Amino acid sequence: MMNAGTLARIRKIKTSDGNFLWQAGLAAGQPATLLGYPAIEAEDMPDMGAGSLSVAFGNFRLGYLVAERRETAILRDPYSNKPFVSFYATKRIGGCVTNSEAIKLLKFAAN
Repeated sequence: MMNAGTLARIRKIKTSDGNFLWQAGLAAGQPATLLGYPAIEAEDMPDMGAGSLSVAFGNFRLGYLVAERRETAILRDPYSNKPFVSFYATKRIGGCVTNSEAIKLLKFAAN
């Protein structure tokens, strides 16, 4: 998992054999891979720079838990916006790392 800027720089990295670490998906619907693992773009990740933790790599199914706190709540408000009725919907979702050994952050050194 990394942002678009980091992803663009990593796409250019080659192995000592001259092969790219990044491989585009070969079939329609197949994700692109980094070292054979699916790569996810997430703009919340920091840009690549000296000392930054810009890439998260690992098994997120094993290492991260997404918890749905409650069902969607819908509030009907017939009073605030006459002659219309407004609806407000909320949903709360949380998450946390459950196994730090399954996910690692890549720290970059200065160029």
